Amino acid sequence: MIRHLTCFLFLLLTSMQWASAQDRITDIVPDTVLINGDTLVMLGDSLIIKKEVKPTFWETGGNYNLSIQQVSLSNWAAGGASSFALNTGVNLFANYKKNNKIWETSLSVNFGFNRQSDRSYKTRKTNDNFKFVSKYGRELAKGFYLSTQLEARTQLLEGYKYFKKSGSDLESRNLISDFLSPGYVQSSTGLNYQKEKDGFKFSSILSPFTGRFTIVLNDSLSQAGAFGIVPGDKVKPEAGASLGTSIDMRVMENINWKADLNLFSNYGKFGNMVVNFNSTISMKVNKYISTRVETILIYDENVYIEMDNGNKSRAVQLQNLINFGLGIDF
Repeated sequence: MIRHLTCFLFLLLTSMQWASAQDRITDIVPDTVLINGDTLVMLGDSLIIKKEVKPTFWETGGNYNLSIQQVSLSNWAAGGASSFALNTGVNLFANYKKNNKIWETSLSVNFGFNRQSDRSYKTRKTNDNFKFVSKYGRELAKGFYLSTQLEARTQLLEGYKYFKKSGSDLESRNLISDFLSPGYVQSSTGLNYQKEKDGFKFSSILSPFTGRFTIVLNDSLSQAGAFGIVPGDKVKPEAGASLGTSIDMRVMENINWKADLNLFSNYGKFGNMVVNFNSTISMKVNKYISTRVETILIYDENVYIEMDNGNKSRAVQLQNLINFGLGIDF
C-alpha cells in the first residue's frame, strides 16, 4: 500500500513540473531582430527567419493572338476560290503606382491580310492598327488625379481602295493611306478619375488643354490635302478639349471586356467631335485558345471616304473582327 502511494505521489509531482514548464514556454516573448531587411525571430532555442516582402510598384503583361484560315479548292463543282487569311496582334502594358503617383502605358499592334487566287490583286490588307497610350498622374484626392496623357495612332503599311472602272473587268486601286499617313498624336492635360476594384477598372480624363496633330508624310497624299491638312503640308496642329474614357472589366470567369472612347473638339469649331471608339471582348476557351470580338468606330469630319461611285464624302468608319485561334497571356 505504501509502495503504491509513493508511486502515485511521484507521478503527480512529475505532471505538475511538466505543466509548469509548458506555462513558462507559453509566456516566452519572442525576440525579433532585423538584419539587412531579413526578420529573425528567436523563440527559446529555435531561430525563425522571415524574409521581408518588398512592395511591387510595377505591373507588366500582355497578350498575343493569332488566327489562320485556309481554303483550298481544286475542280470544285460548287464553285468558289482558294484563299488564305491571317490575323495577328500583340497588346502590351506596363503600369506603375507608388504613393500618390501613377504611370500607365499600353501598346497595341494588330495586322491581318487575306489572299484570294481569282482576283487581280491577290493579297489585300484587312487589319492594320498601331496605338500607343501613356498617362502620368499625381493624386489630388481619393480617386482624382492631375494627369497628362499622350496618345499616338497610325498604321504600318499602305492602304488601297479597290475598284473596277466602268466598262472594264480589270481591277484598279488607289492609294488612300500609308504609314504615318495619317498619323495622329494627341497630348492632353486635365482631371482624371480612376476606380479599380475586384476585376473592374474605370478611368476618365477630361482635358480642356489638348493638342492634336494630324500627320501625313506620304507626298502624294499630302499634295492632295488628305485627312484635312493644307495641301503640301505634312502636319496639321489643332487646339481643343477632349474626353477620354476607358473600362476594363471581367464579365464572367473567362470573359473580359475592354473598351475606350476618345472625343476631341477643336476650339475653332467647338462642338464638332472627332470620335474614336475601340472595344475588345476576349473569351478564353483554355490557356491557349481564345475568341476575340474587336470593334473600331471612327468619325472625323476632316476625313473624306471614297465611295464606290467615285465620290468622296464624310462617313462613319467601322471595323469589326471575330477571331478564333491562339491566344496567350503573359
